[in-house]
Amino acid sequence: MALNLSQKQEVVAELAEVAAKAHSLVAAEYAGTTVAQMTAMRKKARETGVYLRVVKNTLASRAVAGTEFEVVKDVLVGPLLYAFSTEEPGAAGRLIKEFAKGNDKLKTKVVAWEGKLLSAEHVDVLASLPTREQALAMLARVLAEPASMFARVVKAVADQQGGGDVAADVPAEAEPA
Repeated sequence: MALNLSQKQEVVAELAEVAAKAHSLVAAEYAGTTVAQMTAMRKKARETGVYLRVVKNTLASRAVAGTEFEVVKDVLVGPLLYAFSTEEPGAAGRLIKEFAKGNDKLKTKVVAWEGKLLSAEHVDVLASLPTREQALAMLARVLAEPASMFARVVKAVADQQGGGDVAADVPAEAEPA
């Protein structure tokens, strides 16, 4: 069903709003993908913070104008599925990569991240970016390292001075009678 002008304007406005806030974009050919596969992909996209949409390339080009994804305007060719990562940069890459494993018809064509147009092979790099939880865990480990390093230094100094167990040198409090 063809869209009238006002419907096209709504699609462009919605896509432009998403593109303005998105972290990354993966566009993939989807021809030959079954309805069941598309339904499963859409469900997973909602769960992982990925905005997934099939839209005409001319509308997509208008929508990304003025955003960091403007770099893709000239390479949008053929029927494409657009996946915008709205919560974390690697989410769209992980989604497309995961569903491409079970569907040889789903082929990545365009990857855009941080204002750069990347080749389709970069979907693997994008997919390997840590999730928010993984990034926070890495940060926690980095922040905890100085404290554990300090504790090791204190123990080493105590051992070197013959103090042995530092806690053993602290006098025990008298027990109540």
